[in-house]
Amino acid sequence: MSELITISPIDGSEVARRAYADEHHIAATLRRAKIAQRDWRQVSLVERAAVLSRAVDAFSANKDAIAEAISRQIGRPIRYSPNEVVGFDTRARHMMAIAPEALADIRPAPIDGFNRFIRREALGVVLVVAPWNYPLLTAVNAIIPALMAGNTVILKHSAQTPLCAEQIHAAFVAAGLPAGVFQYLHTDHASTQKLIQAKEIKHVCFTGSVAGGIAVEQAAAGRFIGVGLELGGNDAALVRSDADLAHAVDTLVDGAFFNSGQSCCGTQRIYVHQSVYQEFVDRALALTEQYVLGNPLDAATTLGPVVRVAAANAVRVVEADALAKGASQIVDTRRFKLDDGKGAYLAPRIFTGVNHQMQLMADECFGPVVGIMPVKNDEEAIRLMNDSPYGLTSAVFSRDENVALSLGYQLECGTFFMNRCDYLDPALPWTGIKQTGRGATLSVLGYDYLTRPKSFHLKQM
Repeated sequence: MSELITISPIDGSEVARRAYADEHHIAATLRRAKIAQRDWRQVSLVERAAVLSRAVDAFSANKDAIAEAISRQIGRPIRYSPNEVVGFDTRARHMMAIAPEALADIRPAPIDGFNRFIRREALGVVLVVAPWNYPLLTAVNAIIPALMAGNTVILKHSAQTPLCAEQIHAAFVAAGLPAGVFQYLHTDHASTQKLIQAKEIKHVCFTGSVAGGIAVEQAAAGRFIGVGLELGGNDAALVRSDADLAHAVDTLVDGAFFNSGQSCCGTQRIYVHQSVYQEFVDRALALTEQYVLGNPLDAATTLGPVVRVAAANAVRVVEADALAKGASQIVDTRRFKLDDGKGAYLAPRIFTGVNHQMQLMADECFGPVVGIMPVKNDEEAIRLMNDSPYGLTSAVFSRDENVALSLGYQLECGTFFMNRCDYLDPALPWTGIKQTGRGATLSVLGYDYLTRPKSFHLKQM
């Protein structure tokens, strides 16, 4: 297929139609990025920050239009989409602010007669492959620090969110970023794999599925370049008997159903101490049934469609599997009129009577579904929470920080939360283990993956 066609999950209408980049377009983009990087790496950190700050200003000034475009492309309620623009701004400015510290020379203990230090140098051209579910936040995590470090960037966005790449690029152009320093390409899977294999590409930042991550690693095999992978998750939370139950319910229901559950760090598995299990379930059900499933462009809507009908059908397969294996789905889906059993609109679903033989509890399910399971003690909870091929985030709800920390040390995850979930702090590295991937973005550590260390050893005469 030579064209990219973006269909809105809201009503099946066409949002965008773009020609895919051909070999000549791709080659020219790579050439511009390589040439531009020679000059960009010489630009001072202060000057880089100034032009990128202007770009973020220009982007944020267009917040309403960008938010509406996100809602049309992926179906997120318009009441929430503007927050992603705010998040883009916040993360970008944080990464710019910490760049002097993150990129500073490292100096070992002094030795008389020698000047020794380690300098972080830019890699060259960085390819950022971004997904549709958080089209701005996943992209900014890599774009800004890559540029601040002196790299040039090519952004390949999801075919579901091509407008996001174009809107980011427009802001950089408006800010006066030199030509070739930041570019985007619309490419199909085959061309993306060839792009990864291009000699100009020196690092790949990929966010997406496990299958996509495997394809990226295969494409980069033998090139000896860095590949950062942020892949799937079926994140778990424990509600202990000493938890603030009202807070836990509010936080975890939102963590399960925000963005229609289409979040790599969304809460999919909840383990609750048996002494408060039934009360938690009752409260969670009452709160869930207050959601409004509707057209995401309506300000009253709190739950929009999933990204496409095929995605909804995949969730329905997971539901059928759970029900066939003895689970109960306790939400009265008849309250959610747009869920007709065949379209992209899905009522939120809470499953009880679940076990780890069910797809719901054993794999990633990108939709508004959650399983809730009672546990006898912390030891059982830790065993179940770690029984996953993924390891992005884990959460414990408790009033006892010491106990929570003790549990956090035992959990196999990239980020541990106490009394919150489904959140990203740009001051901390975003990373995962197992099939969630490798590498890290954000924080001072994020700069490590976007630079290479160069040692200087000078003997003074």
